[in-house]
Amino acid sequence: MAEEKKPRGGARGKLRAHFLTNIGRVMNSEELRAVADNQSEWARRIRELRTEEGYLILTHNDRSDLKPGQYLLETAKPQPAFERAISKETRAYVLDRNGFTCQMCGAVAGEQHPYDSTRKTRLHLGHIIDKSMGGSDDPSNLRAICSVCNEGASNATLTRPDLQKLLIQVRRATSSDQIEVLKWLITKFPKQAQGLID
Repeated sequence: MAEEKKPRGGARGKLRAHFLTNIGRVMNSEELRAVADNQSEWARRIRELRTEEGYLILTHNDRSDLKPGQYLLETAKPQPAFERAISKETRAYVLDRNGFTCQMCGAVAGEQHPYDSTRKTRLHLGHIIDKSMGGSDDPSNLRAICSVCNEGASNATLTRPDLQKLLIQVRRATSSDQIEVLKWLITKFPKQAQGLID
């Protein structure tokens, strides 16, 4: 009996193909989880499509008309993306330095996860300062983090600037960057922007 071949690209490849055949259509997390064959790390694969391949997959953080758990790819053209440049040696060093233990919840690699009894702990490398915020792949900026904590890490680790600090940063930016911020705000809040114009 011939062994059945798996589709190339795994869950990430399936998600990429699904987004590209559904450009402009809002998709929810249940649909995307099913496309990824119910893989527990489907959300991580979507983040990789954004950060490593440059696809502009929008969420409620980008547009006010999207609800949490909704995703939208507006264009097939990828933007410049981050390279995955962490070597096997760096990975081994960081995991060993951190005792093969998640630095957020303390779960140990290979053992039953304390907060998710349906799976064993699987460790990844996480950036302390995210690459999108200028963080590097240097071991001093990396830590072991389990898949459960990693799924929510981007929302939990960065403090949001208050209004005053945010306005100061926008005022300090170049005119061309300020225009880009304005375009982004108009895209995210089209109804509110129209109300200001009227």
